[in-house]
Amino acid sequence: MAFQSLTDKLNAAFKRFRSKGKLTEDDVKEGMREIKLALLEADVSYKVVKDFTKKVTERAVGADVLESLLPAQQIVKIVNEELTSLMGGTGERIRLASHPPTVVMMVGLQGAGKTTHCGKLAKLLKDQGRRPLLVACDVYRPAAVKQLEVVGQQLEIPVFQQGTELSPVEIAKNGIEHAKQHGHDVVFIDTAGRLHIDEKMMEELSEIKTAVNPNEILLVVDAMLGQDAVNVADSFNQLLDISGVVLTKLDGDTRGGAALSVRYITGKPIKYVGVGEKLDAIEPFYPDRMASRILGMGDVLSLIEKAETAYDEKQAEELEKKLRTSEFNLEDYLDHFSQIRKMGPMKDILAKVPGIDQSKLENANIDDRMIDRMEAIILSMTPKERKKPSIINPSRKKRIAAGSGMKVEDVNRLLKQFEQTCKMMKEMSSGKYKKMMKKGKFGKMGNFGF
Repeated sequence: MAFQSLTDKLNAAFKRFRSKGKLTEDDVKEGMREIKLALLEADVSYKVVKDFTKKVTERAVGADVLESLLPAQQIVKIVNEELTSLMGGTGERIRLASHPPTVVMMVGLQGAGKTTHCGKLAKLLKDQGRRPLLVACDVYRPAAVKQLEVVGQQLEIPVFQQGTELSPVEIAKNGIEHAKQHGHDVVFIDTAGRLHIDEKMMEELSEIKTAVNPNEILLVVDAMLGQDAVNVADSFNQLLDISGVVLTKLDGDTRGGAALSVRYITGKPIKYVGVGEKLDAIEPFYPDRMASRILGMGDVLSLIEKAETAYDEKQAEELEKKLRTSEFNLEDYLDHFSQIRKMGPMKDILAKVPGIDQSKLENANIDDRMIDRMEAIILSMTPKERKKPSIINPSRKKRIAAGSGMKVEDVNRLLKQFEQTCKMMKEMSSGKYKKMMKKGKFGKMGNFGF
């Protein structure tokens, strides 16, 4: 779970504040020592930690905190605000050129996920109505061009390549010209990476930058490198003046050092984060939401956005109509499961829910195949049974269980959950339901018993 180690240590430090009704300046300084240690253990740059804890301490020992009725909550609020500020304050995205095409140059060390994230970013913009083009400029790594072509095919995004004979500079220039002639408004240039920073590599990148004058230079860096990721970012920034960072493998980074240090050290924002291996596993980076997740407060806004992606307006209206007329049946329930599946793994969804103990969630045995089993049960029913579950008697349950490879108890459990869902939804007015759908509040429909 991302940042789990840091979250646990920070919450342990906050307990020191919560255990006392009234705080003194010494209490605050002792607590801040624990926060400092937590950040250092998370591989956050010492300079960042020093300046961060200094700012928090200065604000926390003020009269408005120490003399407040709930000083511990005030300190958590200050830490949240300073974490947000540390990571940039507001989220930043790819800046689109006023005269297309927008040229995005992707750089980074080998193995950071640069080629894959070219595709991920291109998909993001394609989903927003853009016409992206991927340009293969890595002529050194074996099969690099083929890898980009495979990514492009999977996403149905065209790839411009000219083999490995021409120089990367020529291929980049030709790719942009191709984009202009074929109506592509965004160009992603996949450059060569290296196992380490070297002069030849950086010189070539500088030549490409000079030749194509990119609107964005995005550095792709592995979050799990911790402090080394920050050093890499600083080196690339000094030589290329990058415009932003794409932080990959954030889902596996339990420490958080890179996310908390990159903006402070380089002055350049983290614009996107990779959160998995799939080609849609990328998210815009929001400093305020990330601060909230680090402090164990969840990320309800990102959860809402995922829900809105899964449920469009038309679907919400159709379900609302069925609820008003009591026509909601197991076929609709089956469709609901498919929408939940679009939101990603259940553990990732629950990690964004405020109030859930993330430390317990880390070791929880949440089986995503549970939805598969529920779907199997419903698909083993006849169309008549799905539309009118009340006719499902014991003999039908046995047949459904056998057909789905489940037990009768599993069929009973599903029918009970469906009944509870219908009961809950009937209690809602249609207006309330529509609002809840838009806000991603699924009630018992999302409650699978873990």
